[in-house]
Amino acid sequence: MPSYHLEIQAHRKSPVGIIRSSFRQDGKVKHSSHGRLTGLPIQKLKLLQAAFRGDVSTKDDPNALRILTSKEYGASYCILQLAKQIGLDTAIYSRKEPWVNDVLAMIAGRILYAGSKLALSNQWKNTALWELCGTEGSVDVDKRCYEPMDRLLKRQEAIQKALAAKHLGDGHLVLYDITSSYFEGAYEKSDLVDFGYNRDGKKGHEQIVIGLLCSKEGCPVGVEVFRGNTKDSSTVMGKIAELQKNYRLQKIIFAGDRGMVTAANSEKIQEVGGIATVSALTHPQIFKLIQRKLVEPELFDEKQIVEITDPDDLSLRYCLCRNPKTAQRETLTRERLIELTVTGLEKIAASPRKNSPEKIGERVGKVLANYQCAKFINWRIEEGHLKWSLNQDKIDAEKQLDGCYIVCARNIEVETMEKNEVVASYRKLELVENAFRNLKTGQLEMRPVYHQKDDRIRAHVFLCMLAYYVQWHMSQRLQPLFEKGGEGKKREWTFKNVIERLKSIRRQRVSMGGVDFDVLTSPESDQEEIMRLLEVKLK
Repeated sequence: MPSYHLEIQAHRKSPVGIIRSSFRQDGKVKHSSHGRLTGLPIQKLKLLQAAFRGDVSTKDDPNALRILTSKEYGASYCILQLAKQIGLDTAIYSRKEPWVNDVLAMIAGRILYAGSKLALSNQWKNTALWELCGTEGSVDVDKRCYEPMDRLLKRQEAIQKALAAKHLGDGHLVLYDITSSYFEGAYEKSDLVDFGYNRDGKKGHEQIVIGLLCSKEGCPVGVEVFRGNTKDSSTVMGKIAELQKNYRLQKIIFAGDRGMVTAANSEKIQEVGGIATVSALTHPQIFKLIQRKLVEPELFDEKQIVEITDPDDLSLRYCLCRNPKTAQRETLTRERLIELTVTGLEKIAASPRKNSPEKIGERVGKVLANYQCAKFINWRIEEGHLKWSLNQDKIDAEKQLDGCYIVCARNIEVETMEKNEVVASYRKLELVENAFRNLKTGQLEMRPVYHQKDDRIRAHVFLCMLAYYVQWHMSQRLQPLFEKGGEGKKREWTFKNVIERLKSIRRQRVSMGGVDFDVLTSPESDQEEIMRLLEVKLK
């Protein structure tokens, strides 16, 4: 543990006290300076010096050292400094205006204290965040949060242009995916919040749909909020237009998940020109290729990627892959669903009473709809009773394709991207999924959304994206720490743990001998390593 002392420099016109600490590192005694005391007479400085030595012995002594306040400092300082290093402050607005600092406070606050804007404004007693951003004392949530959010939303297009210019370029791979975020409560006046396909399995909840654009490394560059009933494929052409017109990228490789690059979208993309695509085929599309005799189940291999060019359209390249873990999971899932379907049908067939075809059909329909196994069942009604059987040929045919998937590349020459690179590019969509996890349930906790107005909802989502932008840069710099931290039970470092270690660096207001001054916690070796990787020095 470091020992603190006060060094008095009395040779100056006015004496100065320098708060220093001494500690041993690698067998050597080292010193650090933590602050200067000026404007005090030599007698008071000597009194403080004696207090540092421990000569002030009782807590009731008015000259004894007392800690008046203690606030989190290290994490807020590091995040704000990093945000400025990566140019986020100037991307938000080129001029130094108070609202920009308020936005930076909300971005850092989203990483540190995920929750409502009101809750963040009330953190001013616990953290130095707001003071570091220029706001002393109590924080007015309207002035420091809601009004800056409105200004931020007006700047969204310009900010995203700046981020795209920094992380994207002509010919680059661009990752795009969408997700949904559910709401609780009534949003009758909202044009965004609506019922739709919920990707979180939260039935009965209204939602919004969020589209996220990322660089090939997974760095977010743009986000858009859509109405809750928006379909994946309907957002694609708008994103391509945004990339070309707003970000001035005429040639890009657009990577989207299954169902985005539909046949209709593919034709529209061809008309636009300059756009190559990487996506995966749906199961019905794979079966069509099998029916055409273009693809055979035996070609799917878990070790080697097989590539086939479509003879009817030479711009299409199909890369055949197989994942054995996925195959096992799909097989077990199907077997369980068929088992549940059989149990339900046996119960209907075992009924001793004759029923009308309508009533039997209704009961059978519910069972098949619940377990999605209609294609594996042959059934009919005879004399008021259900007769059914399994279609084993279809079950066997489906099993052959378990774990199989096809990555489709259009308008990408082999010289530009060979088959392994095509598949790797598609797999990079996992980086967008990771972004969504962090935004929704990880460090940033975008939901619940406490805003009622659509523009505030949009601003909130954009603010969360910018917070993830900072988090992404932090994670990139901290990779050496994560890599040496071990795996499984031996894993020491996570992003959340890094934040907690930085939070423990506190700024304390100290009173001694009638003098009040600030002292920072001396960083421990692991905290110094974190700040070294972040390229931040405490002040």
